[in-house]
Amino acid sequence: MPLAVLVLILSIAFAASPLLVPGFGGFDPNQFPIPQDSPPVQPAGYAFSIWGLIYLWLIASALFGLKRAAEWTAMRPALAVSLAIGATWLPVAMLSPIWAAILIWAMLVTALIALVRAPMIDKPWAAWPIGLYTGWLSAASCVSLGLLAAGYGWMSQQTAAYVFVGLAILLAMVVQSLLNRTPTYGLTVIWALIAVAVHNWDSATTGVAWLALIGAVAMVLPMVRSARV
Repeated sequence: MPLAVLVLILSIAFAASPLLVPGFGGFDPNQFPIPQDSPPVQPAGYAFSIWGLIYLWLIASALFGLKRAAEWTAMRPALAVSLAIGATWLPVAMLSPIWAAILIWAMLVTALIALVRAPMIDKPWAAWPIGLYTGWLSAASCVSLGLLAAGYGWMSQQTAAYVFVGLAILLAMVVQSLLNRTPTYGLTVIWALIAVAVHNWDSATTGVAWLALIGAVAMVLPMVRSARV
């Protein structure tokens, strides 16, 4: 099977994966030894609506890519692995937050490889949708660690939020600066950070909101620079 066709099939399977767990709205607080009810490391619920755009753009990208067999070859193996893992993530998340965290980091690493290898041509169809996907994974991967840290008592919820929101900002700044292209990556991280700020505003964790807002502002410059390439 041509790899381009496989990526299309996996993109569709990934987008269809929520049908396997209808009604999934995030981890059940009681999946953790210390229940995680409204943890401050997590973005406001509206932020997850970005998945609709991610799914649609990845499918559109894969369809367009059927005409780009040679130019897109380098990025496809890593992207296929990331999407294959992603298609299984929701059922795993229903069973084990630990395995869900391991898988989402595997998704992130392989997506980053695909993003680095994405061609300079066809940006709206190749690099940009992968950037959107990878940007969200960068934030979500750090959130997963924050949930585990607080949920297993390694840190308080507030400390975990500071540590892992900070990690998300640092990771995103490094990736966007080194990549120096694909503004959709930074834009998605900004979206996630603003949602973290919204979630924590007017609460006992307002400091986390300010950290997320500062991170979002800091991401603007490297994102804008990358848009010029």
